[in-house]
Amino acid sequence: MKAIIQRVARASVTVGGEQISSIGQGICVLLGISVEDTQKEIEHMVRKILNLRVFEDESGKHWSKSVMDKQYEVLCVSQFTLQCILKGNKPDYHMAMPTDQAETFYNSFVEHLRKSYKPELIKDGKFGEYMQVHIQNDGPVTIELESPAPPIDPKQLAKLEKQQQRKEKTRMKAPSESSRERNVPRSKNDPSASSGAEGDVSSEREP
Repeated sequence: MKAIIQRVARASVTVGGEQISSIGQGICVLLGISVEDTQKEIEHMVRKILNLRVFEDESGKHWSKSVMDKQYEVLCVSQFTLQCILKGNKPDYHMAMPTDQAETFYNSFVEHLRKSYKPELIKDGKFGEYMQVHIQNDGPVTIELESPAPPIDPKQLAKLEKQQQRKEKTRMKAPSESSRERNVPRSKNDPSASSGAEGDVSSEREP
């Protein structure tokens, strides 16, 4: 699970020209849910978000108070694009949780936020809708949070290492195609000996 936390002077969400949520001073949370996320990730991220110290205290000391300490508002917006993996220049979202599962998961996240804080101070967008999110970043202050990676099973890790070692040994033993071709004797009458024929052969290999 990934989250972008922005300290805001104000923020709002508009859907179809109608404003559906707004907050004053507080934080805006853009949340990206992964296919691997569980209830454990919800609990971890809610705790981190609500206790993140991005505000000043009464004496003006920076990074001293959380949104709960200040009794400020929270605006949460689902943002599956945070799970983007680039393939060249094209975004790929296969790591994002599918919509039908993600909506229930997102609602659970928001509900956990409300139970852990004051329900009336938690606002959210509209899941699955095309939204205009207006954020007046205060600072600017923007912090990225990510839930810890799940622990790797030692047996599974050892198995993966052995597989990788076998692949490397196989690759080292197998002669390359180009080296095999160099070792094949060619007759003077072999048309492939000429540069033109080689070009023909390579073009035939093209799909």
